[in-house]
Amino acid sequence: MTSRTEIPATGTGESVFARPHRALTCGVILSVGLVAFESLGIATVLPEIAGALGGLDSYGWGLSTLMLANIVGTVAAGRSADRTGVRRPLLLGLVVFTMGCLLAGAAGNWPLFLAGRAAQGLGVGAIMGMAYTVVGLAYPERLRARMFALLSSAWTVPSLVGPTLAAWIADVADWRGVFLLMLPLTAAATVLVLPAIRRFGRPNAPDAAQDGPWWQGPVAASCALTAATAVLLWALSLRSLLLLVVLALAGLAVALAALRRITPPGTLSLRPGVGAGIVVRGLLCGVYFGSEAFIPLGLTELRHLSPTQAGLGLSAGALAWVAGSALQARQDARTAEDGRGRGRVQGVALGCAVLLAGVLITALAMLLPAVPALLAVVGWAVGGLGMGVAFNAATTDTMEQAASGQEGAVSAGLQLAQTLSTAVISGAGGAVIAIAHAHGSTTRAALLCVFAVTGVLATLGVLASRRLRPRTA
Repeated sequence: MTSRTEIPATGTGESVFARPHRALTCGVILSVGLVAFESLGIATVLPEIAGALGGLDSYGWGLSTLMLANIVGTVAAGRSADRTGVRRPLLLGLVVFTMGCLLAGAAGNWPLFLAGRAAQGLGVGAIMGMAYTVVGLAYPERLRARMFALLSSAWTVPSLVGPTLAAWIADVADWRGVFLLMLPLTAAATVLVLPAIRRFGRPNAPDAAQDGPWWQGPVAASCALTAATAVLLWALSLRSLLLLVVLALAGLAVALAALRRITPPGTLSLRPGVGAGIVVRGLLCGVYFGSEAFIPLGLTELRHLSPTQAGLGLSAGALAWVAGSALQARQDARTAEDGRGRGRVQGVALGCAVLLAGVLITALAMLLPAVPALLAVVGWAVGGLGMGVAFNAATTDTMEQAASGQEGAVSAGLQLAQTLSTAVISGAGGAVIAIAHAHGSTTRAALLCVFAVTGVLATLGVLASRRLRPRTA
């Protein structure tokens, strides 16, 4: 069982920046900010990269590849954290992320670029999974909502400068410079985070006899889930209806079987508590990141905005997310302890509804020529506000219900739901675009389908929020 930590939770630690927590807080926030900068920057220039490397018809794979590899990184890091502590998986994640940046930045064709994105995904999965594990282990309950809000706030500076800086680099130099910029930032994050995580105690040694063969373990299951999901997404782009159905059903069956093995019990049945919290996380991220993946493409291809202007939408959404997260954290702190669970459930339902409104506004501004294109920026700010409220409330409540010693597994489950839903929605959206082009339809029609799906997922999020807490709680 994983020990909580050796960092004391004394009365002097009422702030996450108080002396017992200061170094750890800064290191974790910097690591998350690094991922945020890469995410927003690459998303802004991805249409240009796909065009330069001949990958426009498989545009969705530019994000799906990273997210599918993220699954393996998340599960492997969560497993390692519960067995050996967080230091090793976090350090390895930073190293692999750096190697992925080098490979993607030097790629001369689309397949090699996707290989670099896969390496980045492995690193991102470990970094983000360990960030939430650290919060669950190292901070007392009264500080966790605040720390989760700060993790969202780690996107603030990247939101302001990431899209604009990436677009500027692509305009005046080359898109490869965006990846090269990540190298010194990753080195700085590694140097700062290592001293802080050395304070963590090692968990108790697990019973090796309980592990079973490696092919029955969670890492093997995560690889099977990744491969099956990739087959499912690839099948959606096939022209042969028979082959499409056979491969899609086979991929779906294997993916569900693997998913059952690597998520906490009750996840697939939406069991009230941790299981429902993981599903809600997946719905939220499918809506937000699945929609956001196509905002730069829609604004540049359909409304003919520059990459810099299109990046404003991503910045607005991320900044509003931070604001929504801070509002939820403040509300959480003001609520009496016995009413926090109910307040968080209400926050998730409200946040999902606001996120749905943001998706609708953004889609109208992107798809209807009569609507001002920059209204999409406002719409995505609305969506980001709802996402911040719902994401913070759902994450805090789910982690608080994690059993002692299972914090790493629950954190990995949350991150897995996020990456899998993002990969599926973005990959399916890319397949829809390819199908539309192959049959003489338009990008506009394909994006209409994408936003219709994310709108339905937001509605399901409102309904699923009722199951975040068991009735007896």
